[in-house]
Amino acid sequence: MKLDFEYGQGTMSANLPDNTDVFIPGTTVPDPPYIPEDKLVDATRESILHPIGMEPLSQLAKKGSKVTIIFPDRVKGGEQPTAHRKVAIPIILEELYKAGVEKKDILLICSNGLHRKNTKQEIFNVLGPEIFHEFWFSHQIINHDSEDYDHLVDLGTTERGDPVLMNKYVYDSDVAILIGHTQGNPYGGYSGGYKHCSTGITHWRSIASHHVPEVMHRKDFTPVSGHSLMRSKFDEIGMHMEKCMGKKFFCCDAVLDTYSRQIEINSGYAAEMQPISWKTADKRTYVNWAEKKYDIMVFGMPQFFHYGDGMGTNPIMLMQALSAQVIRHKRVMKDNCVIICASTCNGYFHEELWPYIPELYDLFQKDHMNTLADMNRYGEYFATNEEYIRKYRYCNAFHPFHGFSMMSCGHIAERNTAAIYIVGAQDPGFARGMGLKTRATFEEALEDAKKKFVGENPNILALPQTFKLASVHLCLKDEPYDGTNGFSDCGFHD
Repeated sequence: MKLDFEYGQGTMSANLPDNTDVFIPGTTVPDPPYIPEDKLVDATRESILHPIGMEPLSQLAKKGSKVTIIFPDRVKGGEQPTAHRKVAIPIILEELYKAGVEKKDILLICSNGLHRKNTKQEIFNVLGPEIFHEFWFSHQIINHDSEDYDHLVDLGTTERGDPVLMNKYVYDSDVAILIGHTQGNPYGGYSGGYKHCSTGITHWRSIASHHVPEVMHRKDFTPVSGHSLMRSKFDEIGMHMEKCMGKKFFCCDAVLDTYSRQIEINSGYAAEMQPISWKTADKRTYVNWAEKKYDIMVFGMPQFFHYGDGMGTNPIMLMQALSAQVIRHKRVMKDNCVIICASTCNGYFHEELWPYIPELYDLFQKDHMNTLADMNRYGEYFATNEEYIRKYRYCNAFHPFHGFSMMSCGHIAERNTAAIYIVGAQDPGFARGMGLKTRATFEEALEDAKKKFVGENPNILALPQTFKLASVHLCLKDEPYDGTNGFSDCGFHD
């Protein structure tokens, strides 16, 4: 069969055996039904007016209350007119105004965390014209700045000993509202809930307590589940914030489908709301479809996807993207599974977004750096580099520690595959520098993999549109995901 896979600015074709299995999110197995557009506002309002586990906004807010509304950055997608941010925030504002809150006392914060600060145009795109024009020109929409120590507060550590530093505007507010998305995520199962605040409005030292090899390379992290140590740390950090603030976050999370349409809206106290959201989200995300495990997984990579232009060519970001697919699909991969992935791999690092990655890449090529995990000892050195920090703060670049979470993730692909082939690389040395094999075409890579790793009749899984659509976490048909992935607590050690 002939299939087209994402590749650079377009696609690359592959001739694969006719018995290749093909999975496309939302198509091969339909998503649960989404809320019709004409009922979306009413469903969102119903959720906001009847929150789970806490009082409604009409009781939490009053005249004189300082309110922060924390919303996800562009990495989380959702720019259509009916996107969750654009539907939920006007309803929340309406409730706040009814309670007597004045516009001057409301601050909207983009929870970019260590991601690059969103530009004016990107803020406009994710919030829409009405909200943008109401608050932007009065300076009431800001990006979180994890290096702005005048507007961070140190909350000590969780009981586990993880440092918690958070946005001071949120800490000082009377009402803190999190607008989140419950959508499949390789880091801890789902976005939204406590993951939102523990990564989006905090500091690199907090994130360094969970986005590191000692957490990400445990057996409870791959395949993805909602009960990994990372997920436990998200929850603990979020609850520690609430304890120190003396208030609960008011969450409004949407369970999203393949096209970021709302399946369900849940609002309220994250500790009680998260499990309800996950129950619905599991039906869309953990898909019991595969009838066998696969020897080969085939997909392609565009140049521009969720982290930004260059993610599919920048070698360290490319490794993270490969690993994300392993984390999601490990349940259906054989232990000696081979990945074949198209990437232009043309040396485009996009240094404006990732100014530190050329240095990281060069360092990985020397000084006994045999695996990406060996690089972790340089985390603090990079994270405190003043020039990289200035570019994060003032030039819309990613924070330098973000690269270390990418490397910690990137090593997972090597740990869980027999080989990874990059096909179509224009500068193949960059792929080889990451320990990857290179071939000109899918067909050449397939023949080499059959000869060296998987034999003449491999089970092949093709994943077209891997990065154009919201991914699922594939499971075997006869082994349904049980919500724990077989781990009863977060005390499991590698």
